[in-house]
Amino acid sequence: MTPLTFEIGLNSFGEVATDDGRTLSDAETVRLLVEEAALAESSGLDVFSVGEHYRPGHVDSAAPVLLSAIATATKRIRLGTSVTVLSTNDPVRLYHEFSTLDAVSNGRAQLVLGRASATESFPLFGYDLADYEELFEEKLELFMRLRREETVTWSGALRTPLVGQRLRPRMRHGGIPTWIGVGGSPHSVIRAASYGLPLMMAIIGGRPQRFAGHVKLYLQALQQAGHELQPIGQHSLGLVADTDEEAVETWWQYWQPVVAQAAEERGFYKPTRERYEAEIEQGALFIGSPETVAHKIAQTARGLHLNRFDLKYDIMHLPRQARARTIELLGREVAPRVRELLAKESTHG
Repeated sequence: MTPLTFEIGLNSFGEVATDDGRTLSDAETVRLLVEEAALAESSGLDVFSVGEHYRPGHVDSAAPVLLSAIATATKRIRLGTSVTVLSTNDPVRLYHEFSTLDAVSNGRAQLVLGRASATESFPLFGYDLADYEELFEEKLELFMRLRREETVTWSGALRTPLVGQRLRPRMRHGGIPTWIGVGGSPHSVIRAASYGLPLMMAIIGGRPQRFAGHVKLYLQALQQAGHELQPIGQHSLGLVADTDEEAVETWWQYWQPVVAQAAEERGFYKPTRERYEAEIEQGALFIGSPETVAHKIAQTARGLHLNRFDLKYDIMHLPRQARARTIELLGREVAPRVRELLAKESTHG
């Protein structure tokens, strides 16, 4: 980890916000995301990313379009996806969308590719969940060919072949930065290493230190495959406020109903106050004042050899004022403090 190059970004799942108790419309939330990305840039953050979901209350179903709008409202901040569900995207279309985004943004586009923990996109786009693994493997192989080669001839089991295809507009030489998102599968970690791609770990519950084994496996697999060291990132949830108490109470109000619903639908743990406070103290919730959150990010970065940390800052119906304050504090106070803490460790290490 090089402290001076440590990046801090924001992730949004396009979750609908509120304003003085009024729930914003989908369209208002889309426009709010463009505003928030501009705020992230002016606050000094490095990356703004959006996810891909097809659930009520989420407006991130067309990430390339949204990111292109953000590109016209910003100049510096890099633009990417918290995760793109490659299994239900066409690699050729995905290439076109992100090569165009990269051109519009003057070289600021990037991607995190994943298999999907939520599976609504499979029936929506006509894919069979029984092909979950094979779809991702085949589409990743094709996307990497398209990203790295000028002209591609390819055939697979689940898609029609390509013969001598050269896509336009072309991505920059070598393709845009492409990460592999992992939630806990060692096989996904090895897959990222085998392609020589950066690793983005989605750590949304439990102690982040439990991913240390994944990091070790990734570094070993990179070496065995003959690839250079690649960045390692972490995606986690949280909120920054002026005081610890304000942050803890605000997030609890909106996090509790979301996790309660997830517990019913997907068998997650029940969102008790005791469990919530334990996740803040020792787990994967990054909630508190700037100093509290900065120390936790720095501690986690040291333990997992991180080069990047992305905070997933929106949660269903969180007031837009709390979202904006998180963005401002993360960029203006947390990020500089994290780099200072890591630089001190490097100097005294």
